[in-house]
Amino acid sequence: MGDASSSWLKVLDLGELPEGRVKPVTCKHRTLCLTHFEGEFAALDNKCPHQGGPLGEGSIEGGLLRCPWHGWDFHPLTGEPPGGFDDGVETFPVEVREDGVYVAFPEEAAHVRTSSDVMMETLVNWGVRWVWGMVGHSNLGFADAMRRHESKGALGFFGIRHEGAAAFAASAYGKLTGRPAACFAIAGPGATNLLTGLWDAHVDRAPVLALTGQVPTHLIGRGAFQEVDLAAAFGGVAKYTAVAAKDSNFREIASLACKHAIVESGVSHMVFPDDVQVVEAPETKAGSPEGRLTTREISPPQDSLDDAVKRMAEAKRPVIVVGHGARFVMGPVIALAEQLNAPVLTTFKGKGLIADDHPLGCGVIGRSGTPVASWFMNEADLLIVFGASFSNHTGITSYKPIVQVDYDPMMLGRLHSVTVPVWGEIGVTARLMNERLGSAAAVDQRPDVARRWAIWKEEKTRRLSETEGGGVHSAAIFAALTATAPEDAIIAVDVGNNTYSFGRYFECRRQSVLMSGYLGSIGFGYPAAMGAWAATQESDPRFHGRKVIAVTGDGGFGQYMGEYTTAVKYGMNITHVLLNNSELGKISKEQRSADYDVWQTSLHNPSFAEYAKLCGALGLRVTKAEELEGALSEALAHDGPATVEILADTLLI
Repeated sequence: MGDASSSWLKVLDLGELPEGRVKPVTCKHRTLCLTHFEGEFAALDNKCPHQGGPLGEGSIEGGLLRCPWHGWDFHPLTGEPPGGFDDGVETFPVEVREDGVYVAFPEEAAHVRTSSDVMMETLVNWGVRWVWGMVGHSNLGFADAMRRHESKGALGFFGIRHEGAAAFAASAYGKLTGRPAACFAIAGPGATNLLTGLWDAHVDRAPVLALTGQVPTHLIGRGAFQEVDLAAAFGGVAKYTAVAAKDSNFREIASLACKHAIVESGVSHMVFPDDVQVVEAPETKAGSPEGRLTTREISPPQDSLDDAVKRMAEAKRPVIVVGHGARFVMGPVIALAEQLNAPVLTTFKGKGLIADDHPLGCGVIGRSGTPVASWFMNEADLLIVFGASFSNHTGITSYKPIVQVDYDPMMLGRLHSVTVPVWGEIGVTARLMNERLGSAAAVDQRPDVARRWAIWKEEKTRRLSETEGGGVHSAAIFAALTATAPEDAIIAVDVGNNTYSFGRYFECRRQSVLMSGYLGSIGFGYPAAMGAWAATQESDPRFHGRKVIAVTGDGGFGQYMGEYTTAVKYGMNITHVLLNNSELGKISKEQRSADYDVWQTSLHNPSFAEYAKLCGALGLRVTKAEELEGALSEALAHDGPATVEILADTLLI
């Protein structure tokens, strides 16, 4: 009989385990090896005492239970090894009853707080709400801490199909909210799979935490299975890296990781060797941001503000350019534009920061832009630039007088000299400029904005009926999406022709746009939509309940199409607009423009609409422009993942 601290658990039905066979059975949180030998049943610990091999996956040979990993033998009933050795296997009392086989299983001891509990609680205190990742053998201790936090409602975890998607989702969440989320992986290949998405966060300045397991401490540096020098591998992408040790200050490691991600707007990396994850830390308190962060609303130096305001007051046709860095403070910037009667152009990463139907909104400049924006760039006598990086793809004219405002002094005049560099928080600086301006000399450019939009809309209307490559023109696709998308939708876009066309043709109102900006990584779109969807599940009124739309090409979606099952599993309400031209069309275009033959850009695709259905979602296929609005409306109304696959023109973008 078991002692008072044990409980009897049924582990087998009668006849379930034949004579001479073994079977693993999980009891509560422990797996046992059940054996049937010489008419008797026995229950042994499933772990071989040498390397932890699963005895329940072994076999009885010559009257002995053989470990499947390294062939060590044990008696099937007593767990004793032959030859008088003392490395036997623990056994548990067994009873055969009328309804089955029972084991006296000891009551489990109460959980003792661990290093992983301390670090996870610290991350939650710093505002980490979501984790995307994959649980595996070298991160199980930390995963169990996350499980406990998830059971309390303090954390949401999404199990993904590829770690690259986890990093993209966390990056997109950081870009959208300004708050860090986390991606989670095992040592070795799991961790290195995160790198592309983390580089996306790094170059677009999104706060992200990378949480990676590692081989046990005593194996580090010895070429162990799946060992990678993760501190070195992440060295170029992480603002902060900490490799936890058994005597580390666990709350401080986690606090510093969060602080670096938030303050430096980038990637923090925490590495947990397998044995360190379960170090007991019963009395250790979690860390928090209290007393560790300050307001960042700094005012600019007085002399640069004076110089900037003087030039703005003298300008006749000033133009404001806003980039991704202004995304959280557009109120003061738009107020300044209205004071100056200045048209507002956006970089591609800044698309949607001012509505295209605002009297001063002019859309995107650069390669993905509109002729409206480029016209005003050419006519301007002063450019006032907020939070833009002067990328070569953006094409902000360098020979015009430029007032540049940025919180990061390294961004000021980064690629070439500007007339007046102004170091200050963008919202504060824009408000001060507005207060100081008084009456400006600028002409009212609103009538010009209206005229240029009318010209561009006439051109877009002419393009609606064009066909050359046999599919639906991008102008028609994004006219339909403009007509059907909710005004406050969050739209995640991939890269390629689909994205260029989105920038050019889709007219933003109050939508938020997410993209892989500086990295321009194919495959970003759908995982980014998963990151955005998590934000819509929060109580934050900026994001709660908003519709999420993913716009991708067939090439981009193909990179992470396995994540469609992730969206279905978690009931993510994402509408996917997929432009299918069976080609890496952007690359084909580049080959033609460089006078090369088009080579190896064709794609062999399934029906993506049917694929969506097979995954358990709504799938619709569009082959004609007149079908667009109906299909998009149906997909947007669907409660759950939905895909509208559009056979797009291969040549007209």
